[in-house]
Amino acid sequence: MKRKGKWLLTALIVFGLLFPLIACGKKEAVQTIRVGEVTRSLFYAPQYVAISEGFFEEEGLSVDLKTTWGGDKTMTALLSDGIDVALVGSETSIYVYAQGANDPVINFAQLTQTDGTFLVSRNEVENFTWDQLKGTTFLGQRKGGMPQMVGEFVLKKHGINPQQDLTLIQNVDFANIANAFASGTGDYVQLFEPTASIFEKEGKGHIVASFGKESGHVPYTTFMSKQSFLKDNPEAAEKFTRAIYKAQQWVDSHSAEEIAQSIQGEFKDTPIDIIETVIERYKSQKSFATNPVLDENEWNNLQSIMGEAGELPKEVSHETLVNTAIAEKIMSE
Repeated sequence: MKRKGKWLLTALIVFGLLFPLIACGKKEAVQTIRVGEVTRSLFYAPQYVAISEGFFEEEGLSVDLKTTWGGDKTMTALLSDGIDVALVGSETSIYVYAQGANDPVINFAQLTQTDGTFLVSRNEVENFTWDQLKGTTFLGQRKGGMPQMVGEFVLKKHGINPQQDLTLIQNVDFANIANAFASGTGDYVQLFEPTASIFEKEGKGHIVASFGKESGHVPYTTFMSKQSFLKDNPEAAEKFTRAIYKAQQWVDSHSAEEIAQSIQGEFKDTPIDIIETVIERYKSQKSFATNPVLDENEWNNLQSIMGEAGELPKEVSHETLVNTAIAEKIMSE
């Protein structure tokens, strides 16, 4: 009995020593977040940095990212539970709310704070001025989307009536705009990067102006989810936002070259020099938000642009469709 008692005591001691090690080695379950991005663009560099630098992984998240090609398709995927989080223009949340949604879409983390498109001319233009657009054919973006609304806002800012002073084409599907221009449609086109710089390098067009520089700060692309998802998954929302904030700070403190090297895997068909050039262009015009808070001034600027374009169905207060509490909590840690 004494020998048996000694073995039992020894076993308990060994277990007591091993248990903390076992507990420490036990990994928390990884949660998968399905994200739909409205397009694949270097404009979203901080999102790709969050993936490539392992910031989502550090938070115990696995991001299933897919490109949904267009604001309408992205919103459809979100509302039908095909994705958990959408990266898309904030105007889409207003459209959904205006339709009387029972489960509104809430903006909770801003990624970009300016327009991300550039004006590309088919022919080389010396000393470009905006009035040179008059009488030309302009291949714009989808009606009602942020690129098109900002485009019209900038044109009007420079004294150009989009409906009278030029031929405005906006019935081409978002995913086919670049191809349409390459095929000969339009004298000018509004393009995202890296397409704009690739076209310039290949001699298909020439970048002559930035819509981002002209439009001012606006919540151009934000991460949003249905209100029910944020309510049911508060920890996941915080972890996701924390990873994005880490990436925003990383992008802000690193060079275009370092960022290009980090995210090159997401743009395997784009030369590294193009990636670096585009990142530097976006950094110089402060397109990348340095924190995930979508403030009220930006929200009001968004609605002013929508109203100017005749696309604002109704004014919606900042507190109704924007949740800054998550981002503010992360930033205070």
